[in-house]
Amino acid sequence: MKILKYICMIACAAFITSCSLEEESISVTNPDDYFRTYSECQSVLNGCYMPMNNFSNANFFVVTEGQSDLVYLGGSNMQDAYLDFSPATPRYGATAWQQGYLGVSRCNYAIWGVENAPEGAISEEEKIQLLCEAKALRGFYYLYLTNMFGDVPFYFDPVRTMEDQDRVGALGRMPAKDTRDSLIVDLMEIAPLATQTRTSDNPGARVGAALAYMIVAKCAMWNANEDPAYWDIALDAIAAIETIYGEFSQYDYTENVLFRNKNTPESILEVQHAYKQGGISYTSNLAGRCVPTPLVVTDGKPYFDGVLIEEIGTMANPNTVIRPNKAFVETQGRYSKDIRAHVNMAWGYGGVNFTKATEFKPYMGPKFWCPNIQVNADGNNYKMYRYADAILMKAECLCETEAYEEAITYLNKTRVRAGLNPWVDATPENLREEIRKERARELFGEFQRKFDLVRWGIYYETVSAKSDYASLKKNLKPCHRYYPIPDTEVAKSKNKLDNKEYEQYGF
Repeated sequence: MKILKYICMIACAAFITSCSLEEESISVTNPDDYFRTYSECQSVLNGCYMPMNNFSNANFFVVTEGQSDLVYLGGSNMQDAYLDFSPATPRYGATAWQQGYLGVSRCNYAIWGVENAPEGAISEEEKIQLLCEAKALRGFYYLYLTNMFGDVPFYFDPVRTMEDQDRVGALGRMPAKDTRDSLIVDLMEIAPLATQTRTSDNPGARVGAALAYMIVAKCAMWNANEDPAYWDIALDAIAAIETIYGEFSQYDYTENVLFRNKNTPESILEVQHAYKQGGISYTSNLAGRCVPTPLVVTDGKPYFDGVLIEEIGTMANPNTVIRPNKAFVETQGRYSKDIRAHVNMAWGYGGVNFTKATEFKPYMGPKFWCPNIQVNADGNNYKMYRYADAILMKAECLCETEAYEEAITYLNKTRVRAGLNPWVDATPENLREEIRKERARELFGEFQRKFDLVRWGIYYETVSAKSDYASLKKNLKPCHRYYPIPDTEVAKSKNKLDNKEYEQYGF
């Protein structure tokens, strides 16, 4: 594969430094203490998933979708939505930094422990699977951090001693390109060795090679802004995903996109949520901001904005502040043949129109509603990466490498599934724009839009032109493409970290 050539190139060029952030050192310093069996190794990896749960909430939706060109958010307490944050008051940025690096730290420890497990504790096959899982999760956290902050500190080693802890706070920002190079090399060393299965086919929907390839492809597409050779790396990684997931047309749209449908065949990564009344639960709070309001219970039945929606239940406490904006409605079209329109958006339900839904400001659609929601306890899984995302990534890579006809073929895979006519215009600029619009239609609300706009280099201009949220547009500055590093973290680093881009705009 062409990817091997570029992996060698990156491996030679990448500067992989042993660095970290200030964090808790790990009390278990000997792998004999807690990596004695496969189940013990898995229990350590279980902790690697939790930081993802902690930052994947309604506020993450606000950051990725609400600060984009597709969604309107109202409400006086939505400071992240209208960009009321700074290094001194980082808001969601503090959560992103803390939980992102907690994920990195836990993954580093798990990888170290598995690699140094006592002889005979786990088989070679088990070792490969565990390492692939942990490294894919580590790649996800680093991709998340670079998406959120741009250049960030980077390290692959565990923090096990006070000396390690002293070292972790002493480094500044590493170029995001170099971080992504390191991830590409690391993941492509392990992913081909692991079992090549869909995430939904793994017990407990544990991640593996498919997520590893997805992270490689996304990292390569970011780095292609600096070197076109990375498009080929992305294409090879996506080809590996295609080998695992097969023909795209086999995946039903509605079954695979509703957040309530958990660990569906098309999913590559889902954030796992569960709600059990009276029992242990892990929930979040997005659905409560997406269902229509007000709720009126009449004769024991729930009416949301005048429409009976029994599946949501009578225990909801809707606080609707998230809505598709005019630009997105026009992109998708209320009356088009696109079956996604009335999954992404809702003007009514069961043939009855909502009272407060207008032509260009509908409610969020049933994709985001949670059956039997308890107050604001949202037990849906959150779709992070689906196969459709990889298909559209391939369309973009092919377009950028001037393989326009093949790019159209991949673009049409999601269009045709949605009921739209095939796209036929191969003009490079028109094709590029249509791929970007199709990502909006297909992946709406899946925590990606802002990152796409920043990667394309059009964030400030696009949001300025298409957002209909006046408070956001009033505060918007080019530096808002990334969050600032919290001042507390800058102080811990003894000013090795910085926020120079924010300083240019008076923050």
